Amino acid sequence: MKTPLRTLLLLMPLLLAGCGALQRLSEVGRPPAMTPTSDPTRAPTWRPLTMPMPNPRTASPSPNALWLPGSRAFFKDQRASQVGDIVTILINTNDSADVENATSATRTGSESMGLPNLFGLEALIPHMMAGANPANLISGSTGNSNVGTGVLKRKEAVALSLAGVITQVLPNGNLVISAHQEMRVNSKLRDLRVTGVIRPQDISSENTIDGSRVAEARISYGGRGQLTGVQTPRWGQQVLDILSPF
Repeated sequence: MKTPLRTLLLLMPLLLAGCGALQRLSEVGRPPAMTPTSDPTRAPTWRPLTMPMPNPRTASPSPNALWLPGSRAFFKDQRASQVGDIVTILINTNDSADVENATSATRTGSESMGLPNLFGLEALIPHMMAGANPANLISGSTGNSNVGTGVLKRKEAVALSLAGVITQVLPNGNLVISAHQEMRVNSKLRDLRVTGVIRPQDISSENTIDGSRVAEARISYGGRGQLTGVQTPRWGQQVLDILSPF
């Protein structure tokens, strides 16, 4: 067996693993496998989040106060506030953009130069350059035209409700949340992920928070399965689209 072919056969498992083919082959004849419920901080890609923090301030005591500042219950605030608490994230995005730009520019110019009289030496020009006319030596013209048109139309609508877990309490009291949900219907697995930073005071009395109040939000709505495989270009085609210069 020739060395290039042997090398290709040795690299084939790595290529298949990199493009997800091995996982798809393992799921032939059965629906996609769901990942087990686990601690999000144990994921290999999880990293503690650091944010700019204000200078620490000492809370002034409130003598004879019956209510805890910011509390919505007499005895205890029922909203999520500690690591491990659950808060429901409400995502309702309906964005649209319609931008159209048009530009048009035109420029023309002409230049001409002659030497009908030059100390009587203009008669030498026809002898130096056969057929030259001293009164019309140089003539030039330029023209430039530029037309540009750009159109951008985009419309996105996402509505979902997802429960997440508080993974960090930052020094200024803000909360880092992570939400992950998987839903399998027949041979289609839907994967939802939301991460971000929220303020405790933005959590409603129902222990929910609007998605527009999530800072550094990362929202992923995707999945895998037979339909996704049909809609996704083959990995070879993707490689050619990236590397081909034409």
